Amino acid sequence: MPRASDVKNGMVIDIGGVPHVVKSLEVKSPSARGAATLYKFRFNNMQTGQKLDETYKGDDLLKEADYERVPVQYSYHDGSNWVFMNAEDFSQYEISDADMEDMRYYITDDLKGLQALIMDGKLLSLQLPPVVELAIVETPPSMKGASATSRSKPATLTTGLEVQVPEYLEQGAMVRVSTETGKYMSRA
Repeated sequence: MPRASDVKNGMVIDIGGVPHVVKSLEVKSPSARGAATLYKFRFNNMQTGQKLDETYKGDDLLKEADYERVPVQYSYHDGSNWVFMNAEDFSQYEISDADMEDMRYYITDDLKGLQALIMDGKLLSLQLPPVVELAIVETPPSMKGASATSRSKPATLTTGLEVQVPEYLEQGAMVRVSTETGKYMSRA
């Protein structure tokens, strides 16, 4: 059982018999002498999707959920479900459009580093790689001399995601986008 001070983003913790994934954590060190460092977590319930905020002391023990993390590959979208294939044993898992939320904007046929959290043979959640590379399919034309400025313009990427990119980028350029913030990082 990990201590609260050892828990990281993406870990799955059992809270009341229900798996919750750690979405964010914040460390607070009180200034009073002898006060314990507090760890504030934001969890997502993996069955209902609800958010849960909890605060623990650094020495508090948390129960890690019994789950399996497996590499998966996107197979196809059949209208209302997304299908992913286990890269190790080739079994398939489905996840509904509602459960995909904003993750669909980062899924491509050749996406590497995609992992699934499996519990009792059921897909609970997907974990995206921290950065994905996508092509710009639509953006206003670049302006001559725009590389000297730090202005940005909107761009639509292959998956439908809209991000702000530097003015000098043109249609067809590959860009790197953070899956955590949904923002442009660099040219690919």
